Amino acid sequence: MTETARRQRLAPDERREQILVAAERLFAAQSYAEVSTTRIAHEAGVARGLLNHYFGDKRTLYLEVVRRASLLPTLEDVPLPTGSLTERVDAAVHWFLGSITPERATYLTVRAAEGVGEDAEVRAILDQAQTLAAGRVLEMVGGDPQDLAARAVVRSFGELARGAIREWSREATLSREQAHLLLREALLAIVRRVLPGL
Repeated sequence: MTETARRQRLAPDERREQILVAAERLFAAQSYAEVSTTRIAHEAGVARGLLNHYFGDKRTLYLEVVRRASLLPTLEDVPLPTGSLTERVDAAVHWFLGSITPERATYLTVRAAEGVGEDAEVRAILDQAQTLAAGRVLEMVGGDPQDLAARAVVRSFGELARGAIREWSREATLSREQAHLLLREALLAIVRRVLPGL
């Protein structure tokens, strides 16, 4: 079977996914300005017109890549942990770090890279993702995801998490295990000492 025949067999959702995966790879490796729609189409094995058909333009595709990369797995996909507080905190950190791919790491730490974080639409996507992640972490450790102060504290913890991800995945100055230890102990201290005082 020829490559052309294989391409024609893909359903629209599969074709869209193929384009997104190629775009994630390229945007994770290079800045927005360095990646062309022609290159994305080539990497995805599609005609450039098909890329435009699904996403309109490079900006729309880029925002979709950021949105997708910044959203962590939902709790519907991962059951709430049980056990001691330490075990639940450990499970929350494991859930968070376990969802990190090189592409996702790029977007979770995007505010520190190339000034892209000054983009209002990118900032809105990342802010929404951080709020959702904070609520999920609170649920996992037995906190109230509707408590605005508690959510703000866990969002602040998210800044430490993004720094640890950058040190682990981009700088290679921490191992994954060291990043896990740092985040587990910090989150445990927050849950034990900070949240009760709110």
